[in-house]
Amino acid sequence: MDLGAGRRGVDMGPSALRIAGLAERLRDLGHTVSDDGDIPVRVPESQEIDNHKLKYLPEIVRAATILAHKVEDIMEQEEFPLVLGGDHSIAMGTISGLSSFARKRNLRFGVIWIDAHADMNTVETTPSGNIHGMPLAAVLGEGALELTTIGGDFRKVDPKNAVLIGVRDIDIAEREIVKRTGIAHYTMADIDKYGAHKIINKVLKEFKEKVDLLHVSFDIDSVDPTVAAGVGTPAPGGLSYRETHLIMETIADCDCMSSLEVAEVNPIFDIKNQSAEFAVQVIASALGKRII
Repeated sequence: MDLGAGRRGVDMGPSALRIAGLAERLRDLGHTVSDDGDIPVRVPESQEIDNHKLKYLPEIVRAATILAHKVEDIMEQEEFPLVLGGDHSIAMGTISGLSSFARKRNLRFGVIWIDAHADMNTVETTPSGNIHGMPLAAVLGEGALELTTIGGDFRKVDPKNAVLIGVRDIDIAEREIVKRTGIAHYTMADIDKYGAHKIINKVLKEFKEKVDLLHVSFDIDSVDPTVAAGVGTPAPGGLSYRETHLIMETIADCDCMSSLEVAEVNPIFDIKNQSAEFAVQVIASALGKRII
């Protein structure tokens, strides 16, 4: 899906990850892999924009709702959902399915959101109308009713059980939502000051105590564009190659992640599929790959 983004091409992200050998890499790590294929999404050329503050809203809601049901089914089968994007609006579907699963079983659910952007705009604050700038707000219960009720009319994540890591590009009005919700956040300035290892260890220690299911939502633009150029909204000053792998390796060591999604790989802006290949390496680190 690229309907939530301002630039075309991110809908090819899942294909780029497959071409980069994701399934083979995971099988080499000993995982059993089942590729469930893509959720069909109508291209923007076949649609009208009814609300320029919520572009392509009906189709995004439809696709995210299908994804929510699919993810919940995977959890019920006691398997691990690995969701490939697509723009980051997919997270509304992924997280809604996970939250529904947790809610029915009275489990505490948490989210680590690794991103250059807060993705906490609403219909009132968005400067672009692009819904990929809204998914974290929506799952925290902020924004348009059509988005907050994907997968059911309940708040999907308690802000105290969510954390932002790597943010460095936040819209002015969006900052107020971040502050008002009280969501924990670690900017790139924090990572520069305290180090990626100290921050991710602190986050995981806290989450192990307060959540039963932990989802990691990873936007490839959290990484510096010199490492991963294939994104639609690059922001200089991001995570380094080793910082990214260190964060994911530490998450794997925790053995507390129950689901993972990777968003915003855009082959149009990539160089010889290098960003997709890097994303595959990052996924492998999150799922157990080690140097020795």
